Amino acid sequence: MQILFYFVMFLHVVVCIFLIGVVLVQQGRSADLAGAFGGQGSQTAFGPRAAANVLTRLTTWAAVIFMITSLTLTVLYARGTHSRSVLGDQPTHQTTPAKK
Repeated sequence: MQILFYFVMFLHVVVCIFLIGVVLVQQGRSADLAGAFGGQGSQTAFGPRAAANVLTRLTTWAAVIFMITSLTLTVLYARGTHSRSVLGDQPTHQTTPAKK
């Protein structure tokens, strides 16, 4: 179970780095000069529903894998052998301070 957790954690980190890179490489909808002044850019020549290119598909799949690995890590961590309480390691009795 521990090996599976570390494998999913590794996959999650790789997908995070990949997702950040793919998003940063993409060009915005109004990234040209006309978009800065409120005009329609050259990217919208085919209408608002342009065909999805490779980068948008990669972004979609990376986001789906990111969400799946996030949920999987949550479930694996909850089923682990650690204590479930934040106060689980704290002593149950309270000590009083010494009188001066």
